[in-house]
Amino acid sequence: MTEHIESVEFEGRQFALIVRRRFAAEGVHFFTPGEYSQQLAYMAHPKGKLIAPHLHAHVRREVSLTQEVLLIREGRLRVDFYGEDRRYLDSRVLEAGDVILLSAGGHGFEVLDDIVMYEVKQGPYAGDQDKVRFDPVGEAGPRG
Repeated sequence: MTEHIESVEFEGRQFALIVRRRFAAEGVHFFTPGEYSQQLAYMAHPKGKLIAPHLHAHVRREVSLTQEVLLIREGRLRVDFYGEDRRYLDSRVLEAGDVILLSAGGHGFEVLDDIVMYEVKQGPYAGDQDKVRFDPVGEAGPRG
């Protein structure tokens, strides 16, 4: 089970969490610690399971860092990881069915095969204030 979950860490800090499409388990499994501003869970229930109706309470939260989740539906995507100093660190390749939570540092992407994916992150979106852009690792960088 855990061989299909990868914590991408640099200098003792988690930059991303990858859940590969082959992950499977019964019940509810949260992958993220409670203090993350984005929570990622996997759920597998048998037919007939009842999940109690509920409302989410209005709870004031303060979010200072955007964390995002990508779900790859089709294709392949290379994710390049960068430190806060914009220094390239490493890359991972995601395939259809993989999910990644990007939790710290910088990141860039190269589409390796035509891709269809979903992105989930906190809102409201702050436009250009939401990102600090910089040059990618370049042509000499890693390839998937």
